[in-house]
Formats: sequence, structure tokens, C-alpha cells
Amino acid sequence: MTVEVFVAFALLWLAPAFAQTFPALSGRIVDQADVIPADKRAAIEPKLADLETKSGIQLVVATIKSLEGGDIETYANKLFRTWALGEKQKNNGVLLLVAPNDRRVRIEVGYGLEGTLTDALSKVIITNAIAPKFKANDFGGGVERGVDDIITVLTTDASEWEKRPDLRLDSGQTAADDFSPIGVGLILLLIVMLIVSPTFRMLFFQIVVQILASSGRSSSGGWSSGSSSGGWSSGSSSGGFSGGGGSSGGGGASGSW
Repeated sequence: MTVEVFVAFALLWLAPAFAQTFPALSGRIVDQADVIPADKRAAIEPKLADLETKSGIQLVVATIKSLEGGDIETYANKLFRTWALGEKQKNNGVLLLVAPNDRRVRIEVGYGLEGTLTDALSKVIITNAIAPKFKANDFGGGVERGVDDIITVLTTDASEWEKRPDLRLDSGQTAADDFSPIGVGLILLLIVMLIVSPTFRMLFFQIVVQILASSGRSSSGGWSSGSSSGGWSSGSSSGGFSGGGGSSGGGGASGSW
């Protein structure tokens, strides 16, 4: 078996990882990992509701038991789109996603808020407000601090935030910290194989087409927040809470502790 065929079959074997399962959108806080104490939840939920009532911005907190072997960036973006957070016309949703068992956290930002809750500010909130609490196993406190800072950024002048010295990233930390050497190596290998091997290119694109066809299909041919005939579903019919049809293009930031 040639190298390109082996790599192609390996990618095909890994394809089920793209078909991840997501919790239902049952409320503004979906604590699947069960790490947010009741008193913290009671303090956070009114803030989320008040933000949505006054501004239309839909900020949702989610904790999950596992990333199912994937990266938090892909999971968060798919979950955001599955739940369709924010208003459809404004794309003003925000997702604070915590994967405690994987020690990963992400702030995923809707298209319409990328200019306000920037990638840099999202990273600062994670580094300075959320991660220190998580390191102390205070997940409720970290989520509350993160929510408070996100709301502050969304409801005040961003230029005022940028002037504050406590918003600077920790010394020595760079955006490259979010990438593992193994992941970079696999990406480089994939690029080389796509360049040098026509056979691999053909097999690779066939796999990509199969993945897209199986994971991105809905009754309307795209992402759906409440499809009744398959595809992505927000689960709002059972929880009484739903997204407004918004979307995200991957804006935001990730971190670990």
C-alpha cells in the first residue's frame, strides 16, 4: 500500500470524528459536565437574560463532558451553528464553551459582534478572568467572571477596555500556544501530500465531499436551528429556549489551563 493511499484511508477512518453529537439547547446555561454550582447558575442566568432583553445579544454558556477527540474550535463553531445563536439578521450571538475534562475553553463570537468582542479581547478574558479560576477548580467562578467581562465588553466602549493594563496577555504567551506540534506536523504532511501526489489529492477530495455531505446536510440544504426532518437541531422544542438563527465564522479565542 502506497503512503498516499494509507493516509487517505486514515483520514476516512477518522471521518466519524466530524459527526459529533451535541447537547440540546435547553436554556441560557447548558451544564452537561455538571461543574457550575446552583448558586453560581442562579447568579449568571439573570445577567444573560438581561443582556438579551436590553440588547438582543444572545450569550449562552455551555459545558460539555468531552470534545470527542476533536479540537474545541471546530466543536464550538459547529455547536454555535447548531444552536443558531443570536438574531438571524444581526448574527449577534456569543458562546462560552468549557470542556473541563479536556482542559479547554473557548469564546465563539457571531459574525455581527466580531468588531466589538474581538479575538484579542476574547483571548484576554480567557487568560485573565477565566483560566485562573479554572486552575483552582473554581469552574463556577471562572464562568461568572468570563460572563461578566464579556457583557462589559459588549455594553461599553471597546477603546476603554483596550486602555486598561490588566487586559494585556501574560508574559511570553502567544497565539501559537493554541497549536500543538502534532497538529502542525499533520497539517504540513497533508499539504505536502496534496502537492506531490495526484492520487492522494483525488482520494482526499472524495473524502471531504463525503464528510460534507454527511455532516452538513439539513432539510433546507444548510444549517438549521430547528429542522423537523433531520439535520442540525437546536432541541428547543423540548427545552422552551432556542437560538434566533444566527451564525458564526470562527471568530473568538481559545485557551487552556
